[in-house]
Amino acid sequence: MSTFHVDILAADKPFYQGDCQSLRVPTSGGQYGILAGHRNMIAAIVPGTLRFRDGDGKEQVAAVSEGMMKVENGKVLLLIDSMERPEEIDANRARREAEEAREAILQKESIQSYYTAQARMTRALNRLKVKEQFMINDQ
Repeated sequence: MSTFHVDILAADKPFYQGDCQSLRVPTSGGQYGILAGHRNMIAAIVPGTLRFRDGDGKEQVAAVSEGMMKVENGKVLLLIDSMERPEEIDANRARREAEEAREAILQKESIQSYYTAQARMTRALNRLKVKEQFMINDQ
């Protein structure tokens, strides 16, 4: 299978840099697939599950938050606020964060705090979904 170069960068560290056979990215329009030879484009990334097959064909998965993707001249760049592999996610912490966000939403202090809490809840629930979907048991 043909490959392309991808740089997947989280705010705090590089996540993956190298050859890739396929890439599926969560966007506001749904999961968006990239293969070698894809046309140039830019897209917003939303919280969800990122999946890709590296150059050796091994599937890799991560929970991602907001970010952006650029495809240009056969290369892909993903800049993402935060991302974690399923084994890195602390399910108990994510549950606590979701509950704290839920309480903040109910407080209705301001529009800004409402949207901030809503984003925190979305991120926490996405982390739990990825953890539960891709890990057999919670370690």
